Amino acid sequence: MIIILPEMVIIIILILVEVLTFLVIKEHYYRRSRTKFFISLGANIILSILLWFFLIKITLFKGYYDEPENIAAHLNLTGLMCAVVFPRIILCFLHFSGRLIRLKKGGYSAGFTKTGIFISSGIFIIIALSTFIGRYNFKTVKETVKIKGLDPRISGLKIVQLSDLHLSGFYNHNVMLEHLITKVNSYNPDLIVNTGDFISYGWREFGRFDTILAKEKSRYGNFAVLGNHDMGTYFPNSTVSDKEAIILKMNDLITASGYRMLNDDHSILNINGVNIALIGVTTSGRHPGIIHGNLARAIVGLDSVSLKILLAHDPNQWNKDVTGKTDINLTLSGHTHGMQMGILTKRFRWSPSQYLYPQWNGLYKNGKQFLYVNRGLGVLSIPFRIWMPPEITILTLETE
Repeated sequence: MIIILPEMVIIIILILVEVLTFLVIKEHYYRRSRTKFFISLGANIILSILLWFFLIKITLFKGYYDEPENIAAHLNLTGLMCAVVFPRIILCFLHFSGRLIRLKKGGYSAGFTKTGIFISSGIFIIIALSTFIGRYNFKTVKETVKIKGLDPRISGLKIVQLSDLHLSGFYNHNVMLEHLITKVNSYNPDLIVNTGDFISYGWREFGRFDTILAKEKSRYGNFAVLGNHDMGTYFPNSTVSDKEAIILKMNDLITASGYRMLNDDHSILNINGVNIALIGVTTSGRHPGIIHGNLARAIVGLDSVSLKILLAHDPNQWNKDVTGKTDINLTLSGHTHGMQMGILTKRFRWSPSQYLYPQWNGLYKNGKQFLYVNRGLGVLSIPFRIWMPPEITILTLETE
């Protein structure tokens, strides 16, 4: 089998890191403590076996790229690269820097090596906890949105927002998704909305998750839009016709999941005698070239509606197309994931995503218009969330 150059480069780097890590462990522990030496060596061997298992599995995979098994394997490999290879590189760098400093005297700097062990162990522990716990630490966020002039007959309307499921991340975790849907239903929502990115690459990732998502129950209906990942944007070597096929299939699968799709259009509901518009626009492209759907077309004919709610996957569309340009009351978005890492407390919020998205998580207001950005439920590219838990949002609308 011919291995393409990037894979060959990765393999060479991995072999080099394996050898150097063994030398570090041997030099630091072998004479000091045979017990620590064999424990450290055994732990590293186990991690190496896992790492090479997923690398070989991906390399030998012959099916469609977007099959859930393959995408899950890519997630696991990326996680192991972050949790194992990156810390090993830090350890090796510090250890051999210590050797270089003591080149004339001989030996190595135990202080440098111990620092490397401390840092690499800390990174591994943080990523491991964020993979096995943080990733599934679903948090329910409750927000009250006070809308000026809201008809009292719909005051108290409860909306549950979900976003960014990236379903291949739930591969072999069907029970977890079932539990999530049960939790959503327990809130007795009036509306359930999903602001896109059901998948990461292609429609096959959906698997049979439509049978689980179809169990979501709300009083007045479930609504969804396509995110940029749902459009086949990231499917390798995809043609225009490939992307069109993915979009068609995604619409079918999301509809089978119990959602009413909003593709640059709207749906009007009459709730307690009040007309409410659910508006949805598609999102395509990739950062920084995100392409927003046709909002102008989606809102045609809504002049007499009392309340307008927009589903727009990318929160940057709020500033670009909504605030000061429309009378849309509430916009719901996702997309950012909070970059799956950051600091999130009651008093302080920070994430790298804030440098790309002025509104990256939570409730925002501009005049009489509101935006809520959901952190998402799934994971993308890396299988962990560091202090950035996945989110179910409950929005209760009230009259100001």
